[in-house]
Amino acid sequence: MFAETDPPLRELLERQAGVLSRPQALCHLSARAVERRLSSRRWQRVHRGVYVAHTGPVDREARRWIAVLSTGDGTLLGGLSALETVGFRGFLTDRIDVLVPAEKTPSGPPSGVVVHRTGILPGSDIHPMGRPPGTLPARSLVDAAQWAISDQRAWAIIAAGFQQRLVCTDDIRTVLARMPRAKRRSLISEAVTWSSGGVHSAAEADFLRLCRQAGLPEPRLQHARRDAHGRRNYLDAYFEELRLHVEIDGGHHMDVEHWWADMRRQNDLWIPGDRVLRFPAWAIRHRPAEIATQLRAALQPIPFLSASPPLPVTKGPRSRKEG
Repeated sequence: MFAETDPPLRELLERQAGVLSRPQALCHLSARAVERRLSSRRWQRVHRGVYVAHTGPVDREARRWIAVLSTGDGTLLGGLSALETVGFRGFLTDRIDVLVPAEKTPSGPPSGVVVHRTGILPGSDIHPMGRPPGTLPARSLVDAAQWAISDQRAWAIIAAGFQQRLVCTDDIRTVLARMPRAKRRSLISEAVTWSSGGVHSAAEADFLRLCRQAGLPEPRLQHARRDAHGRRNYLDAYFEELRLHVEIDGGHHMDVEHWWADMRRQNDLWIPGDRVLRFPAWAIRHRPAEIATQLRAALQPIPFLSASPPLPVTKGPRSRKEG
């Protein structure tokens, strides 16, 4: 793949997606040889002291290596960027997060790279096989939740870690025990408790809590079923015996495409006979009594209409025959 004759250099480039730092390059080449590669455009300089051994587009993997190598020794991929390298799905972002020791202040990181300084980074949080070097999934999830743009997204990230079987409860609790000042620490801890039991969002946790406090039966969460077109859908909450589905609407429902997708899914449920109740997430948290009242009414057994027996034929009084 790389036009280098020196086997160790070629192996380094293959291992690092074609990216190397100047100190790494000088372990294999003279300064003059490096400059020749740059001037002949065999290599390109992508940041101060960081090169790519080709002149084509820089892919996502290479960008991660650039982020780590450009911010100095001891830098690790963190948060969602570290999680992506172990197969975490659903939260792709253009930004790259890196962790550096608190005593370091990297100057001028590449565009799109966000540097986070930390005073707590034990060896037990570092992935022994990380390429690029990064944190283990439990630490990465905690950091990603800390750095998330909202509490809702932070909860979703933790829940996804459990859904995708990247962590167990003890993994994250061990990390949290070392980080007493972590942002959203209590939220993360609560999300771990619920997510380990199959709850996928803060709104679902609020709904399940509401059902328990109101003495209502607990629904199945994220119940899988196929619609009329064979598409696999997941119902937020489903009371199976009474065929009642509860849809919990988040903020994204102001988006027309999402709105229509939800309407279509709701119609597919109604057509074969399921009933659907829809509640906004904020109402579940701030108007629980109103939600419980509607749920209690909806969960009453439905009297199924049966064919009524024919009304008895009543005969009028027999008229007396006149003689």
